[in-house]
Amino acid sequence: MDSSTLMYSLDLVCGNGLTLSTEQKAALHTSLLILKRNYKFNRVLFWGKILGIKKDYFIAQGVGEDEMRDRKCLYSFNCMDWHLLPLATEALTAEVAVAARGRFMGEPSHEYQHTVIRHQGEGDNAVEEEVMVKVSEEKRLAVTVFTINNEVAVVPRGAYIKSPNGIVQTNRSFEGLNPTEAGKLNNYLHFSEPKNLKKKSILELADLNPSIDFLDPLIDDIPKGSWSLQFEHGSRVCVIRSLLWFGLTFFHVPVTSQHGYIYIGDGLKNMDLPFMM
Repeated sequence: MDSSTLMYSLDLVCGNGLTLSTEQKAALHTSLLILKRNYKFNRVLFWGKILGIKKDYFIAQGVGEDEMRDRKCLYSFNCMDWHLLPLATEALTAEVAVAARGRFMGEPSHEYQHTVIRHQGEGDNAVEEEVMVKVSEEKRLAVTVFTINNEVAVVPRGAYIKSPNGIVQTNRSFEGLNPTEAGKLNNYLHFSEPKNLKKKSILELADLNPSIDFLDPLIDDIPKGSWSLQFEHGSRVCVIRSLLWFGLTFFHVPVTSQHGYIYIGDGLKNMDLPFMM
């Protein structure tokens, strides 16, 4: 959620019982403005909080020219001092998937270790070698934030436009979905590189507007039933929650441009939930 509307937005997503203290809100309101100036970001978003055993990680995102691809993630323990997270590459993601297990400790220098057996050579010359894979919690944090963004970051249809040169920016003419549109899951999109859009037929693509329909809609997600949509605050606010990543909460105020999402959870994906098909 945008740092400029942080105080207002946090009150709209507190229905799950997780929120921030008054001191944390005040510290974020000040430090995110300083963060924007120091790093020369166009916008700064408060991404959320990942719960740890010893300490919790507060996550912020700085946005550049391209709203979707030009983003940097930072973390803090006290909502004042921010540290840049490393880039989550494919190699790093593979290492984290092998080595990291359990809850976050709350120590960036903590190392996760796991021994894997790798085969070298072929035929009679084949040998087995034990290799120790080590990964720090800071790198695990970077991969977790990237994965959550990639799988469940949500925006309303029309809130962002894609220019002819491929840059994604906010749609200044977007005034929000009307109450009828806000209640339909197909009017909400994944804010990440599309995966299913290229699989659509020519007839399906003919009904889409390339400038705003360049993302995958939530309605196409598998398994079905992995999203919860409901109206709160006297039916004034549409709230969508992910049932794959418990803690991801998106809100949209119909007939306004106000929207955003926040993650407050332990950074573990729920894989055992029985879904309705």
